[in-house]
Amino acid sequence: MDKITIQGKVVYGVNIDQHTQCKHYHSHLDVIAIKFKCCQKYFSCFFCHKEMTSHPAEKWTLKDFDTYAVLCGKCGLELKINHYFWSDFQCPCCMEKFNPGCKNHWMLYFDHGPNTKYQGNTQCFSKPNSGLV
Repeated sequence: MDKITIQGKVVYGVNIDQHTQCKHYHSHLDVIAIKFKCCQKYFSCFFCHKEMTSHPAEKWTLKDFDTYAVLCGKCGLELKINHYFWSDFQCPCCMEKFNPGCKNHWMLYFDHGPNTKYQGNTQCFSKPNSGLV
């Protein structure tokens, strides 16, 4: 298995580089990893998970949106799912841009999209280094 470690978190991926880019997604904006609910492991993308495991992916549900499941591949910040959806495609810590094209395939990872009315903690974050609320 190809894997890297970012801030103590192991991330798996096919041909993964130091910022979580992989064989499938490797633009300069492809710098997040997603923790899969089924195995609680971070992978660069859905297709890496499919190639590297022998089980089907399980989607995060709306009640899971307060779970830390997105990892910035540049600084290692873990974001809750709802914080990722509110991030405007940018890490709140290091300000690295995330790929806005990811919004086109949220359904591979989550059973509800970023426009869902979420009743949990919708407070996001303010400026860099202020931390999550």
